Amino acid sequence: MTVQTRATLQDVARLAGVSAKTVSRVYSQRELVSPETVERVMAAAKRLRFRPNLLAQSLRRGGGSTTVGFIMGELLNPFYSTLAAGIERELAAHGFTLIVATTDDSVEGESRVADILLSQRVAALLMIPVGEDQSYLEGERQLGTPVIAIDRPARDLVADSVVLANRSGAHEATTALVSHGHRRIAYVCNPASAYTQTERVAGYRAALADAGIAPDPRWERLLDDASAAPESVVADLLAQPEPPTAIIAGNNRVCIGALRAIRDRPAPPALIGFDDFETADILGVSVVGHDPVEMGRRAARLAVERMANPTGFTTQVELPTRLIARGSGERPPA
Repeated sequence: MTVQTRATLQDVARLAGVSAKTVSRVYSQRELVSPETVERVMAAAKRLRFRPNLLAQSLRRGGGSTTVGFIMGELLNPFYSTLAAGIERELAAHGFTLIVATTDDSVEGESRVADILLSQRVAALLMIPVGEDQSYLEGERQLGTPVIAIDRPARDLVADSVVLANRSGAHEATTALVSHGHRRIAYVCNPASAYTQTERVAGYRAALADAGIAPDPRWERLLDDASAAPESVVADLLAQPEPPTAIIAGNNRVCIGALRAIRDRPAPPALIGFDDFETADILGVSVVGHDPVEMGRRAARLAVERMANPTGFTTQVELPTRLIARGSGERPPA
């Protein structure tokens, strides 16, 4: 199989019988070209399958890119994909196009894809920070590229951010379990070093303290191990001589793993997950829910506002969470 060379603007001009300047004007200032010439140029472009380089045209005219980059974790996580949908919808309403790049939740992946997107002259960079330091983006920010942190604030970087009320959400979940009579309440998360989890663990421990319950290391599984299967972690937790009667899962993946671990138990522990997921309502899983689409929209809106006002004060947005009771979190202690 042979690969054809991509047609150039000059190729279109030769086929249409006009100058290259006229072809360029058809794509940039069509109102200055006669309808007959426009029709001839567009017919030639279609025949040659020519696509203009809109970014290069914009930059030559002194304009900016209409493309925005979004750096997220793995595509398989429904939270990330729903978040991207919210970003894309809001950006489209303002005439911007979204490019998504994934990091595999690795520090090296974050810096690598950031370099790739910035080399493509994106108008703004939205990201879910992975590393402990985003100061490598400060120079780009000073050159006028807005950086918006989502779900976790950026570290060592002046950037707008949109996060969840993680601490209060975990506090509400723990308090609800206490109200149903639970005292041995476990918390399971991975990765534990992420900002979201440190906030949620703090809310969990604060709620225990408010109820007069001392935190017990036996009931905490705070992991930073991508290879650790949540199902095995929860099964090990429940195999203790004095297992917890309730579990809070720190994110949707841990919650699904916990469901697998408790499905065959005659008296399963109460379970509340953080982050809603598809079929959670059908399975009767109680969760601390929030709106990822709205989070994406708010982040995209911040980016558009920052492009219009690069020097204004940074904005930190905290979106609310709510406890959705569906049955699994309302089980009494066995």
